[in-house]
Amino acid sequence: MMRSYFTALAAALVLGLANAPAPARADVHDLPDFADLVEKVGPGVVNIRITERVKVGAERGSADDPDIDELMRRFGIPPKGKDQAPRSKDPRRNDDLPDREQDRGVGSGFILSADGYIMTNAHVLEGASEIYVTLTDKREFKGKVIGSDERTDVALVKIEANNLPKMALGDSRGVRVGQWVLAIGSPFGLENTVSAGIVSAKGRDTGEYLRFIQTDVAINPGNSGGPLINMKGEVIGVNSQIISNGDTGGSIGISFAIPIEQAVAVSEQLRLTGKVTRGRLGVQISELTRDQAEAIGLSPQGAVVSRVEKGTPADKAGILAGDIILKFDNQVIEHMGDLPRAVGDTKPGSRSVVQVWRKGRTRDIPVVVAELGDDAAPGGGAESPRVGGTPINPLGLVVGELTDQRRRELGISGGVDVVRVDGPALAAELRTGDVVLQLNTNDITGGKQLSELVAKLDPKKQAYLLVMRGDVVRYVPIKPAG
Repeated sequence: MMRSYFTALAAALVLGLANAPAPARADVHDLPDFADLVEKVGPGVVNIRITERVKVGAERGSADDPDIDELMRRFGIPPKGKDQAPRSKDPRRNDDLPDREQDRGVGSGFILSADGYIMTNAHVLEGASEIYVTLTDKREFKGKVIGSDERTDVALVKIEANNLPKMALGDSRGVRVGQWVLAIGSPFGLENTVSAGIVSAKGRDTGEYLRFIQTDVAINPGNSGGPLINMKGEVIGVNSQIISNGDTGGSIGISFAIPIEQAVAVSEQLRLTGKVTRGRLGVQISELTRDQAEAIGLSPQGAVVSRVEKGTPADKAGILAGDIILKFDNQVIEHMGDLPRAVGDTKPGSRSVVQVWRKGRTRDIPVVVAELGDDAAPGGGAESPRVGGTPINPLGLVVGELTDQRRRELGISGGVDVVRVDGPALAAELRTGDVVLQLNTNDITGGKQLSELVAKLDPKKQAYLLVMRGDVVRYVPIKPAG
């Protein structure tokens, strides 16, 4: 009886398991096979070797390090510094020494057109006397620099050849974080090396004119100038920078590529004129921090005008230090770096409109954009003379009056000089020698007026000062003491 019961129970269990739904299978995707893709696009990638002319006996050598000599021999690079004629201590005799061509470095590039235009990085060509471009079929050509742009790190080289395997160009604007990408180049001189990874971030703001594509592809010295390729075999970026630790310069999994649209736009100007022409406004800017934005009642976006250069379009148009630029020709300035890009892309001589926030309200300022040159901004003035001293106790300040001469030197019409800091001012990192130009939306004309304005502040609310330090202006959030 008991045996029959257990037999029936076992049968029921077996039948139940047989009829139970199968467990759900995880949706597993196979990893991509890049072999066909590499075979297709690989011939469009080139190795770039640069050399310099040096005096015999003046080469940068490695004669004192036999381990480095041996490593160089293994890679087919003759060690430098041995068996050379001794360099004379008399410079007149060194001028008579014969020149010798010496390898300076290697990089990568890719073929833009079948008639021999090659794109690479500007820093790859730095210091080159001669440029040699090697294709995957081992043909080597002497290259000519058509143009180089340091601001974007883009350069264009021409070789005399036809029917070359040019690479297809894609659209980096549609790339998504997490997508697979490839890099092909010559890391450490090891040409035709392939590495793969994913796009780890977009719009990474690390440069004056560029917002980079960030990847975890293994990029090393020598990869610079090579293509970043999507799964369609299209170039979406130019590998340009890496973050590295230590002295080796090797990859730690963070690399940056120039978006291909920006690189091509630069290369077209280089091809037509040999240089890149950009617009110029004539302001120095800083980021509007969250604390500053909260203090003045704005969202944390825009560019704070820290300084206006004399005689520039911004100066002529009436833009002032302390203005916050919110838009340039209807393009919203979300981050500080958006402004130089927007202005730089504007044709010199164009009439544009700059929207600024000033003293609690916005205004549109028309401006005629000039051409950007290589001139440097002028420096600051002399130490500020101090006249008198007014304690501003709720802010922890003692301020002095500025002479008319000092105001003319600084290019300001008002303001007071900071003589001593304490309490809230010390916490806000104000310094002796700073010049206070505004409290909230009020221009400061003297110490007594500033004291009267501070006395009316609500100690429960944060205020802000517009402060000049040297020749740079910035907003400083500050909360008055009770």
